[in-house]
This record gives sequence, C-alpha cells and structure tokens, in this order.
Amino acid sequence: MFVENCWYVAAWSHEVGDKPFSRTILGEPICFFRDTAGEAVALLDRCPHRAAPLSMGRIENGQLRCMYHGVKFGADGRCVEIPGQDRIPPSMCARSYRVVERNRWIWIWMGAPESADASAIPDTWSLDSTEWAYKPGYYHYDAPHLLICDNLLDFSHIGYVHPTTLGGTENIAKSKPVVKPQADGVRVERWLLDEVPAPFHARVASFAGRVDRWHFYDFKVPGILIMHSGVQATGTGAPEGRYQDALEFRSCQAVTPETTGSSHYFYAVPRNFAIADEEITSKIFDDIVAAFEEDRVMIEAQARRLGEGKPVTMVAIGADVGLTQFRRLLSARLQAEKES
Repeated sequence: MFVENCWYVAAWSHEVGDKPFSRTILGEPICFFRDTAGEAVALLDRCPHRAAPLSMGRIENGQLRCMYHGVKFGADGRCVEIPGQDRIPPSMCARSYRVVERNRWIWIWMGAPESADASAIPDTWSLDSTEWAYKPGYYHYDAPHLLICDNLLDFSHIGYVHPTTLGGTENIAKSKPVVKPQADGVRVERWLLDEVPAPFHARVASFAGRVDRWHFYDFKVPGILIMHSGVQATGTGAPEGRYQDALEFRSCQAVTPETTGSSHYFYAVPRNFAIADEEITSKIFDDIVAAFEEDRVMIEAQARRLGEGKPVTMVAIGADVGLTQFRRLLSARLQAEKES
C-alpha cells in the first residue's frame, strides 16, 4: 500500500527529547529517542520479548529499557541486557530504522536500510535559516495521505475552501498553472495577476491597490511540498518573475501516512520580512491553522464519502493535471518495489 524506499518526515526535532516518543508511520509503531550524542534514534515500538511498547520504557545513557520485564536495547536495536540471565538470544533485537535529522525535521527510511541515501532528502533550507521566521505546526488527519496530496497539488480550491483566509476571490481557479513532470515529483507554477489581496496577506501588510500573487512549488515523492509564494503590488514585476517590495514565503509541508486511513501533516510557512516581529509570526500561524482546519474538514468529509457504499471512480477535470501526474509517479514507484 505504501512506497517504503523513500524518506518520510517522522517528527519535528523538538518532538524527540529526553523521553521516548511514539508515532505510527506506514502502519508501523516507531519509538524515537536520542542517544548519548543527542542523535535521533528510531526503533520498532514493540519489545521482541512480549510485544510491550518500548515507548513506555526508560532511557538510560542513550539506551532504552523496556519497563515490562527490564530488557534493555542499544541505539542500534541490539539487546544489551536481560535481567537475571547472561545469555542473550540472537533474535532478541528490535528493528532499527535509518533516520536523518536535517533542518528541524527528522526523516525516516522505512525500506531496506542499505538502500537509504541521505542525499535524496529534499532541501527544506528555509526551516533552518536565521533569515526566515516561522512557527512550526503539525496536524493529524483521519484521511488517506493521497487525498491530502491531491489537495496540495490543486490550488484551484483555494478561492472556494479558503475565501476568508488564504483565498480571496475565486479567480485562482480560472488561472491555469504550468505543471512540469520531474523524476521525483511534479513542478507547479501559477501566477494570479491584478487581484485583490487575500485576507491572509492583508492582515500582515497594507496594499494601496490590487496585487499579483504567485505559487511556485515542487511536490516530491512521497508527499513533500517546497514552495516559493508571495504577493506584490500589481505591475511591479510579474509575470516575468521580478520580486520587488513583495511579501515572500518559503513553505515546507510534508504528508506522511500513519495508516491506510490516517495521516500526519507537518507544516511551516517561513517568511523573510519582519522576522523579529512575534506578533506577525503569531498572526501568520493562526491564519495558516485556520486555513488548514478548513482543508481538514473538507478532506476528512471526502474520505468518509469515499468509504461509504460501493467503490468510487473519481472523474478528472483540467485542474487535476498535477495530482494525476503525481499519482502515476507514486504508482510506478510502488510497482517497481513490488517487482524488485
């Protein structure tokens, strides 16, 4: 059901600290903690002795002790101690996963460890830049991860789902994006010219008149959005791509399957203006949360309808170009894994 040989976002860095932390990824319960060097560690959250959750355990000098019968495991998943006996069975080990902590996200490789290539991790540099300010966010969805990916690949919904937050008018649905296939995802570019400022933009800046907006983003397997978006006075430079006196954002969003019917959603909207202004940071975050709640309500309702009655075949429209290309790419990756 899931592509395993790719990097998924598992957590924000601040979520993994001095206590075990559990999160289900691709249907597998994973226990995260830090070793003595402060490096993130991921083990299957199931003690091989009697299947107790290791996340209910205790960290001891970078090792994890199961608090059911006291069996202790190293950061590599190998058992290092069984109370009351000297011999450790070779099979007494917890599966370990490759993890990489980069730009405040903890990435996990759910497939074969020997295939993990850290250079394939998407570059989310704005999450760790002192020149871009943001507040990190997380959402849990009771919906399949592909429905959330669909939503992110088709911004024509913005004027309808988000009229009082991100959207503004419905004209964005009439502005066709340029969609370009990539080896590891899809590139989407869209300009919206001579438009009224969206409520989201008007709450953090003043515009004398109409504006031009843009959304340029790469959407990468398995569900990573890296976007450059912004707004500026009409005629300043669009659509040639010149940015002058603009509000610029570098959004990073990641959709990770929890199960076949639920998902994790990590997001941030870094900006390069008023970066020391905590009030603006809060305003932007609150607006983003309000908009993403609008998405969640719609997508979870959609998921419920798809789960009712007979199987549904969804009818495509022109706005589906990006999501159709991405689904085909993901299906091809899944098929290749099955055949390997």
